[in-house]
Amino acid sequence: MKSENVIKDKSFDFAVRVVNLYKYLSKEKQEHVLSKQILRSGTSIGANICESEQAQSRADFLNKLNIALKEANETSYWLKLLHKTEYLGDDQFKSIHNDCEELNRLLISIIKTLKNNED
Repeated sequence: MKSENVIKDKSFDFAVRVVNLYKYLSKEKQEHVLSKQILRSGTSIGANICESEQAQSRADFLNKLNIALKEANETSYWLKLLHKTEYLGDDQFKSIHNDCEELNRLLISIIKTLKNNED
C-alpha cells in the first residue's frame, strides 16, 4: 500500500533500484568502487527525506531536503560515470537516470516552495 507522500515513496523505490544496481555491478560486472559510491548516495536520498519528517524545526526540515538534493545530484554523477565507462548500457542508464532526475525536480520544487513561503 502506497502512502500519500510522493517524494518519500519515489525515493524509497529509487533506493530499491540502486540496491539492485549495486548487486548487479558487484556480482555481474565485478565493479566494487563506483558501485559502493552509488549505493551510498542513492540510498541516502530517501534516508534524508525520512529524516526530514522528524525535523526539529523548519530550518532543519529544509536542511534535510537540501542534503537529499545534494545526494540526488551526486547519484546522477555516478550514474553518468557508470554509463560513460560502459558499466551501464543505454537502456539501463536512461531508465534509472530518469528516476534520479525526477527526484531532483521534485526536491527542487519542494525546496523552492518552502523558501518562497518563508517570505
